Amino acid sequence: MPNQRMSSIAVITWAAVLTLVVLTGQVPSRAQGSPPNYTFLIATGFLCDTGDSSACPTVVKSANAESYEMTGAGALTSQGKSVTAAGTFTHKSADGVVLETGVWLANELVSFDSYGVVPGELTREGRALGPLRLGSPQFGLSQFGPRAAGVFSVPMEAGGMAVLRIRLLPVLGFARNATLQVNCALGKVPSEHAVEGIRLAVEGGGAEFDEEISGRVLFLLDRFAANAVPKAPTPDAETKPAAVEDPQ
Repeated sequence: MPNQRMSSIAVITWAAVLTLVVLTGQVPSRAQGSPPNYTFLIATGFLCDTGDSSACPTVVKSANAESYEMTGAGALTSQGKSVTAAGTFTHKSADGVVLETGVWLANELVSFDSYGVVPGELTREGRALGPLRLGSPQFGLSQFGPRAAGVFSVPMEAGGMAVLRIRLLPVLGFARNATLQVNCALGKVPSEHAVEGIRLAVEGGGAEFDEEISGRVLFLLDRFAANAVPKAPTPDAETKPAAVEDPQ
C-alpha cells in the first residue's frame, strides 16, 4: 500500500530529524544583561486551538498559484544570530495536488526586526502556554525529545520579522536551501509588513512564494531577558569621607 508506506516513511523521517534538533540544538541562554531571547511559533501549539481554520497551517503562494503549507517552532536571540528551529512543509500544485512533503531545519538567522511587545499582554503561567520547553506539547514536538531544556517562563507576546536560512528535506527527492521570512504583525508594525504570515524563496531557480494566504505566527519574548539590565559599575572613588583637621 503505497500511501501507507509513504506515511510511515514521513513519520520516521520527521521523528528522526526533530529528535536530532532537540538533542543537539543550542538553547539561547538567559544570562544577566544578555540580548533578548525569543520563541516563535508558526501555525502550531496553542495558535491552532482558537477554532479558526485559517490559523493553521500557514499558507503562502507563488505567482503561478503553487503553494507551501508550513508549520514549525524555534528559539532565537535577537543579537548574535543564534537560532534553533524545525517544522514541516507540504508543497502543492496550483490545482491542489501534493508535489512533496517533508521537514525543514533552520541553519542560520539572517536578521530579526522586533516590532515590540504587545501593550498590556503579559502571558501568564496559568495560560495554555505554560512554561515553554523545546520538547513540550506547545511546540508539537513532545514525542521527539526531552523536556528538560527550559526555554521561557512567563513570556510576553511580541511582534517582529525573522529571516531564516533553512534546509528543505522532502521525504522523496533532493534537499534544497531556501530563505524563510516569518512575520508577526503585532506591536509597532511597519506598513510594508502589515500582513501576518510567511514568505519562502527556494534557491536553485525555484519560484518565489510571496503571497501570504493564511496562518498565524507569534513571537514570545523571554521576560527574564527583557528585564535583564546590566548592573551599574561601582564608582572607583573612595566612599570614606576625608579626615577634617580639628581646629585648635
